[in-house]
Amino acid sequence: MQKKNIFKRIVDAALTLLLLCLMAYQVTGEALHEWCGIGMTVLLILHHILNIRWCATLFKGRYNGYRAATVLVNTLLLASIALTAVCGMSMSAHAVPFLYGLLPVSFARRFHLAMSYWSFVLMGLHLGLHIPAMTAGLRWNKHVQACLTVVCTVIAGVGFWLFVKNQLPSYMFFRTAFAFFDYDKSGVLVFAESLAILIGFTFLGDVLAVFLQAISRQKKR
Repeated sequence: MQKKNIFKRIVDAALTLLLLCLMAYQVTGEALHEWCGIGMTVLLILHHILNIRWCATLFKGRYNGYRAATVLVNTLLLASIALTAVCGMSMSAHAVPFLYGLLPVSFARRFHLAMSYWSFVLMGLHLGLHIPAMTAGLRWNKHVQACLTVVCTVIAGVGFWLFVKNQLPSYMFFRTAFAFFDYDKSGVLVFAESLAILIGFTFLGDVLAVFLQAISRQKKR
């Protein structure tokens, strides 16, 4: 069981790393971007196989606010990643060129752009919603906890500012048909900005999880 949990964590970490690589198109280039997408699709299937027991409990037991939010985010994340993958394969010129034209290219391009950023945001929320469970057994020093909270809050604030500055909402809501990539920006900065945005939504997911769990405990009392 311990080995399985470690393997799960490795898969989760690899998914997060691949997501950051996929958001850095101007760094990876087209061919590597496609192969990273294929890798993420494979790991996502493996992730669901490893967590099949969670899927089997969806129609069992009571739902509180936290559980409902988790299921909603997970479902939307799965749908957005699936759409991103299908649309990406429909435009593939390197990894799976035989699937080119599976969907109309103009449609696939617009949906691939929008769904990729939805996947990015939902992945952050997904991670954040699971942080309370992952850190439940840890006993933090109060000073360390306070420092971590301040650092994460600052990074999250920067992440949300970058989210707006880089016009991600316009991509997510189909207001812009083509993504703008600054090829003069260093690769380190591209990854750092994506990581800050991801941390921002992870922080938001964590706050939401704590809030919803507090409400559930209050109702039980």
